[in-house]
Order: sequence, then C-alpha cells, then structure tokens
Amino acid sequence: MRIATYNVNSITARLPRLLAWLESSGTDVLCLQETKCSAEQFPYEELRELGYEAAVNATGRWNGVALLSKVGLEDVVVGLTDGPDYEGAQEPRAVSATCGGVRVWSVYVPNGREVEHDHYGYKLNWFRALTTAIAEDAAGDLPFAVLGDFNVAPTDEDVYDPAVFAGATHVTPAERAALEALRAAGLSDVMPRALKYDRPYTFWDYRMLAFPKNRGMRIDLVYGNGAFAKAVTDSYVDREERKGKGASDHAPVVVDLEL
Repeated sequence: MRIATYNVNSITARLPRLLAWLESSGTDVLCLQETKCSAEQFPYEELRELGYEAAVNATGRWNGVALLSKVGLEDVVVGLTDGPDYEGAQEPRAVSATCGGVRVWSVYVPNGREVEHDHYGYKLNWFRALTTAIAEDAAGDLPFAVLGDFNVAPTDEDVYDPAVFAGATHVTPAERAALEALRAAGLSDVMPRALKYDRPYTFWDYRMLAFPKNRGMRIDLVYGNGAFAKAVTDSYVDREERKGKGASDHAPVVVDLEL
C-alpha cells in the first residue's frame, strides 16, 4: 500500500496537477491539507473517476483537510472531539478513517503566526486536543498513522538555517514539546534521514528563490505506531511535484507499506 500526505494549497488551483500526480504515483491513500474550498465545492466526481472515495472536512476558502482512498473508507471521523475553537468556531483541520486495514488521520495543525499572537496559544491547545484524540487509535491493533502539515520543524536539522528562524514560530521549544507529546502516545517518525537530499525538506516559500536554493523546512510529517512503522518499506519526499508552474509550496511525502 502506498500512503501519502500533501498540503495542496488549494485543491481548486491544483486540481489538474493533483489528478496527474495521483495517476502517475500509484498512491492508494492520500491525506490532503489546505484544500481551501467548501465540502460542496470539493471535486468528488473527478476523483471518483480515478477510483478514489473521499472523506472531507472543509467549510470554505481557508484550511480544509481530506482523505482520498482507493482501498476503502470506513469509520470516518470528522474533526477533533473537544477541539478548541478559534474566533468562535472549530476550524476544519482533521479527518480520520480506516483505509484497507490502516487507520489514518489527515491533519493540518494551525500555523501559530507569531509567538505573541493568540493563534500561537490556539496552536498549542490544538496539539493537546489532537494528542488526546489519537490516543485510542495509536494504541489499537491496527497499523495507525497521523499524517499532514504539522507546522513544526522537529529539530534544527529540519530547517535550512536555524538562525533565520530564531524567535519565530515552527521551531519554538513549546511547539517541539507539543510534537514530542504526540510522539509519546506511541508514535515514531517513519521518514528516514538517508534520502537523496541531505535535508529532505517538504516546504519552500514561493519567494526569494527558496526552492531552487533549497531553503526549506521539513514540516510535513508521518508519525506511525509500532505496527505501521514495522510495515514501512520506503518513504520519500516527491520534490519533482514542487517544480514547475502552478505547484504548491509543499511537496508530497510518500510512504510504502508491506501489510
């Protein structure tokens, strides 16, 4: 089974590229983030023509997550139980389902904006709610993984220059501690360090030639329980999909499993 996660940065803007990538990559299950559309606007029919069912948590032009599956879509859960509100509403940032015997969560962790901003506190609260929400699945018998855009670089090695990010979100001790608390539920990072590129980043800003200069961050992650990690045979960042006109500012992260 091939499972991937991809912050598509607007499924409407990226749909032709996404459909082509799905056909060429052989992906069985895809976790999408930042779909930036309502559930009614989601391209169910185009994806169904390629054999994908979809579970969607989306409310409009911001945020939004989805799960696409060719191998079944059962026990769908939309959102986080007891998740925090932001400005009076729960944002569409999580969806989970069982796909071909694997329990999968697609998550889009809040950005945090600035350390002094109330969105930063919301981010930490959202992490705590996520950790509580995934605990039962993580401890279950099924292979389980939470995939998505975590908006945290786990270590200084996961940013191109730690000095550039000093004092900013994505690298603060509190954010990294929240990520560590999530891992403590019995999860591990299944992406190996020994990849083609010394620093396997997943996000590069559109500005200042960040992608050609490889000035990126690794913030799109795959954390699996023991049964999931044991089944992993390969994982990689598909940098090719970040190239060219109309690309997202993220690249897909792909994981192969032998179940």
